[in-house]
Amino acid sequence: MDFNLTDEQKMLIETLRTMGERENFRDLAKKVDATGEFPYHLMEKYAELGLLGMTLSEENGGGGQPILNAVLAVEELAKFSPMIAAPVFESNVGPVRVIDRFGSQKQKSEIIPKVCKGESSVSVCMTEPEAGSDLTALTTKAVDAGGHYLLNGTKTFITGGGHASHYMVYCRLGDTPGYKGIGGLLVENGTPGFSFGKQELFMGLRAMPSCDLIFEDVKVPKENLVIKQGEFVNLMSTFDVERCGNSAMCLGTAAGALEAAKSYAQERHAFGRPICEFQDIQFKIVDMAMKLDAARLLVYRAACGAGRGFPSVYEAAMGKCFANEMAVEVATSAMQIFGGYGYSAEFPVERMARDALAWRVAGGTVQMLRITMASMLFGRRFDQRKGK
Repeated sequence: MDFNLTDEQKMLIETLRTMGERENFRDLAKKVDATGEFPYHLMEKYAELGLLGMTLSEENGGGGQPILNAVLAVEELAKFSPMIAAPVFESNVGPVRVIDRFGSQKQKSEIIPKVCKGESSVSVCMTEPEAGSDLTALTTKAVDAGGHYLLNGTKTFITGGGHASHYMVYCRLGDTPGYKGIGGLLVENGTPGFSFGKQELFMGLRAMPSCDLIFEDVKVPKENLVIKQGEFVNLMSTFDVERCGNSAMCLGTAAGALEAAKSYAQERHAFGRPICEFQDIQFKIVDMAMKLDAARLLVYRAACGAGRGFPSVYEAAMGKCFANEMAVEVATSAMQIFGGYGYSAEFPVERMARDALAWRVAGGTVQMLRITMASMLFGRRFDQRKGK
């Protein structure tokens, strides 16, 4: 078991750290949070550095790098803001991986190279008003109408809604109940009958586009089928990778909060000396560092397993669950160290605390992750439906 990063990985981290300082990402993070405007200008910079699609298959135009490299990049950029890390997240561990792994060659050749250039993006569309944790309760339906599918339904809380160029829509492709009746269609922005609701305003992640998607008799070509009916269960490997990316966002947010708290503890004086000289502050900082390192080991383990193609549902669930809760705890401790200033929008830890809360819900709630892990520990499936 080797805990050392390669020279290439160390160089990647140093490059992103240097870029963040040079481009003044701290001020950008504050501006993005205040205005709610996504930093699209970063797409070109990231494309030039080869960060977009760095883990996608080389034969389809990607970088062919390990999943861990994307996790490291997301973590480093998320120290400034998850919004600054979002393009790297979406292009490496997001739904574009579904196309990379399960899509037709035509779909791959048309979408992946553009994602790597920052010209296209793919949004995942699962959640519905009555189907969140229980994805088998999806009601959005695509009916075979001969030469095309006719898609009807509503999706909610869709990240990238209204801004992404393509949407990976999970829906019912027949009357078969449960996951066996679910498949996936690729729908392009601008398709007739496909519209968007108002943009959501969240507590944190304020620049992340998110809205309802509305499908009203949308004609989707048969060639846009990515996941056939009954193959939904095969997607777990891609979900596990996305959970590693979610966890990396938490690592970055927590690391940013820890760095801010350490700096402040050395600058702030009380009773005639820096507050870092008080044991309570020391213990808080050490506890923050221990939790962060523990989460980092869990997440890196899951990312390495996913990169080798090993089944990693348990490892990915544990890494995400622990990292999700760790980020909230570390950001909250950082606010406490800052005292009254920690509650002020003039300082970064207030934003970090708000951003940290989102990841416990996105990509699978911590409660559902615990149920997943319990199923594996007990060696049996626990059905949450009443009376089952």
